[in-house]
Amino acid sequence: MPEILIHGIKVIAVIGALLTGVAYLVLAERKFAGFIQDRVGPNRVGPWGVFQPLADLGKFLLKEDLTPGHVSKFFYALAPVLAMVPPLVAFAVVPFGIPMPLGEGIPMVIADLDIGMLFVFAITSIGVYGLTLGGWASNSKFALMGGVRSAAQMVSYELVLGMAVIGVFMIAGSLNMTAIVSKQIDMGLWNIVTQPLGFLLFYIAVFAETNRLPFDMPEAETELAAGYHTEYSAMKFALFFLGEYAAMVVGSAVTVTLFLGGWSIPFVNLDYANPTWLTWALSIGSFAAKTAVLLFVFIWVRWTLPRFRYDQLMRLGWQILLPLALLNIVVTAIVKVVIL
Repeated sequence: MPEILIHGIKVIAVIGALLTGVAYLVLAERKFAGFIQDRVGPNRVGPWGVFQPLADLGKFLLKEDLTPGHVSKFFYALAPVLAMVPPLVAFAVVPFGIPMPLGEGIPMVIADLDIGMLFVFAITSIGVYGLTLGGWASNSKFALMGGVRSAAQMVSYELVLGMAVIGVFMIAGSLNMTAIVSKQIDMGLWNIVTQPLGFLLFYIAVFAETNRLPFDMPEAETELAAGYHTEYSAMKFALFFLGEYAAMVVGSAVTVTLFLGGWSIPFVNLDYANPTWLTWALSIGSFAAKTAVLLFVFIWVRWTLPRFRYDQLMRLGWQILLPLALLNIVVTAIVKVVIL
């Protein structure tokens, strides 16, 4: 098969899987929220409500798309796209399995870049423009406040996000995400064991970057109506919604790659060099299962913890998490020089 055709098939498959996963992640959150609140949750469309995402899609497509007269129309329309596209693009460098056993082997990553994690940081940081532009272009006080909050929050926690993984880069000696997974397999230890503080800091920062409770200050329904997307409706609102959940999936997938051994399975040799159809399926299943566990924690935390006050949120990022990230870098460097 021509290489461009292989890449095209992988892109379509990954985007299709991501969007399907996002749709059913929304359903899972609504069902789990119902369980926590002692109610049923969606159960009318199909058995156990499994077709609810299709009903939601139909609702968003058929709703009237209102554009208020006081908005800046170009940026108002651009903002939802900037919120939705970056998470889809960022997944391009995430390896999600051993090579498919066809021909010489088809790598299970769209773009195996040597600077993979820098690419992830660069692309995901664009998402803040979508939220900030949405708030500013709406010309609404509530939306503007949400947009300003999102800018301050994301810039603050991106520092923690970046510094928390420097220890992983020191251990792996590479920014390539496939190399990071291979290093964990070679060591026989996942990075969550060698970098427990780095894992905790990174995962907390992912919560903040995706605006999930207890870090949902840009939306804060009880304070700002709906924050940066107060003035949005129909599919424009749906794109913001999908962007948030897609960012959750990508954040969980990157966390699995960096700290939880990627596609590897403890005590099981998947034989990366000589893959079979069984080991290929097991590797993808392992990656998907680990990602699903982290997504479950996202949902669990949302319906368990209260929202921070804004001053508490900023203090946590700058005065607690950032110094701990710097400490983790120093300790990792000392251990690498003295012991390793």
